[in-house]
Amino acid sequence: MHVYDNYDVAVIGAGHAGIEAALAAARLGAKTIIFTLSLDAIGNLPCNPSIGGTAKGHLVREIDALGGEIGLAADHTALQCRMLNLAKGPAVHSLRFQSDRRAYQAYMKSRLESQPNLSLMQDEVTEILCEKGCVSGVRTRLDAVYPCTCAIIATGTYLGGRIYIGEASWVSGPDSITASTELTASLAHLGLPLRRFKTGTPARALRQSIDFSNLREQRGDETTCPFSFMNDSGPQNTVVCHIAYTNEKTHGIIRENIHRAPMYNGTIHSVGPRYCPSIEDKVMRFPDKVRHQTFIEPCGGNTDEMYLQGLSSSLPLDVQMQVYRSIEGFEHIQLMRAAYAIEYDCIDPLALRPTMEVRDLPGLFASGQFNGTSGYEEAAAQGLVAGVNAVRKIRGQAPFILTRQDSYIGVLIDDLVTKGVDEPYRMMTSRSEYRLALRQDNADLRLCEKGRQIGLVSDERYERFLSIRSQVETALTRVRQTGISPGDAVNEMLARRHEEPIHSGTTVEMLLKRPGVGIQDISGFCDLAQMSDQILKRVEIEIKYEGYIRRQQIAIEHSRRMEDTLLPEEMDYRDVVGLRIEARDRLNTMQPLSLGQAGRISGVNPADIAVLEIYLKKKRSEERSGNH
Repeated sequence: MHVYDNYDVAVIGAGHAGIEAALAAARLGAKTIIFTLSLDAIGNLPCNPSIGGTAKGHLVREIDALGGEIGLAADHTALQCRMLNLAKGPAVHSLRFQSDRRAYQAYMKSRLESQPNLSLMQDEVTEILCEKGCVSGVRTRLDAVYPCTCAIIATGTYLGGRIYIGEASWVSGPDSITASTELTASLAHLGLPLRRFKTGTPARALRQSIDFSNLREQRGDETTCPFSFMNDSGPQNTVVCHIAYTNEKTHGIIRENIHRAPMYNGTIHSVGPRYCPSIEDKVMRFPDKVRHQTFIEPCGGNTDEMYLQGLSSSLPLDVQMQVYRSIEGFEHIQLMRAAYAIEYDCIDPLALRPTMEVRDLPGLFASGQFNGTSGYEEAAAQGLVAGVNAVRKIRGQAPFILTRQDSYIGVLIDDLVTKGVDEPYRMMTSRSEYRLALRQDNADLRLCEKGRQIGLVSDERYERFLSIRSQVETALTRVRQTGISPGDAVNEMLARRHEEPIHSGTTVEMLLKRPGVGIQDISGFCDLAQMSDQILKRVEIEIKYEGYIRRQQIAIEHSRRMEDTLLPEEMDYRDVVGLRIEARDRLNTMQPLSLGQAGRISGVNPADIAVLEIYLKKKRSEERSGNH
């Protein structure tokens, strides 16, 4: 055994959670080391090589606003860019980029290698070492000990990983990269509440074996938008994606062979993601649906490997071949990688604090799929928060906690640590009560100041933020204060937009509030020529939805008062007269930070919160009386 130098933070895993955790810790000045099972798997995109999507795009924007890396990586490696849900309101508009898988990995590996205060090591962590009930270091398979003050577990689906393809099954992480096989025992010995979850990934196929002539094209947006607020314009689209559909023959093959699917014959007992089902799940759960779509997307700009999104499966290879070749355009398809299911070990996130620290083991933090989530973006968000809080704990600083009122990251973490999960958690816009206020376009206005305060936002990024904020404020002022009189030009514009003409003076703002009038329509009547399309779009949303946004802000302020009503640390709720037994037990276990968080705990009802409010008021009154 060899003992190496002391580190402040040790990060276990170099996927999306581990990357953001390590970069955040190192950028805050902590001496950090990140371990990976393979240097070739850093920043791997083992499922779809894409970043963003509904609600996930919001997370990427928020990470970027706080000083994270995933948005810059997505912009740098994009193949196709699309804004989803444009037919709906701005609250659910979400960016999604198809990424070059290997370029993305190379970008992230380079960022880790060049980051000051950060060491990168290929080795498997097998044990968390503790002294006096706190983390003291990690031990690796190479019998090396790395003393550290805090450790962050970001093992993804590698921890206890086992792959299933029909009757075949073996210990492995994604893409047949070695699994982490020993750390689970150490975590169980430390008392962590562990469980098994499952996810899956579709097959990859050779481009030349697909007949695209009858498939529907899916092109990128004509005008693209970047993920990172550091970039003025979006990446160029360089590829076209396609859509194919299953049919009754496809479904018949699956039904005839469903007994060979591990999820249906009892081989797999773990829980999979409800919102990302396998093709066999879709067919069996929705028997009346005549077809399911699949998206054919390239894995990179320098490969002919194509990703078949929507066709994840654990069926045997021979059945997979029958299934794929029953689809129009896939009649002669050649698979390069079979679809598979993967089981892995993870923690019950109810064991975590909102800082991502394990409640009963100081110094141990957790993030990503180890916490029961799915998705690169959810993982990256947790990683950043864990990295920041590990450093703040070492320095004795107040924890960094995002709330449901200020971010989707806050919603994600609060859901995990307050409500828990029974299946892999996926972020959706419907999970947020305040999604009109938490749009992806204003993530920087919501969070960049917070990123600056904790030390992650660089001078360059902050100066850019100040410039953007000033431009938005200037444009809003001009739109609201610029008057406009009746005339041929304005009324002709209104006629083209099927809007009623004006007969008296008004403001540009009132014109923009009309449903048929867009920001580009009124730009000629207001000094907005120097403003970028991104700035103008923000202004349009703020003006058109001003009343709705104001009402939501009132609701946010009301709920924030509950969040600001802090509860004593290590409080014994058995002392609170009037609380139900179930509520006392749940509150003693969870030790919520605030009255707001207490109200979201399963088993705690509004009557219990009312009792707590009365208790806190009485306690404060007694303390004031005692002081006098």
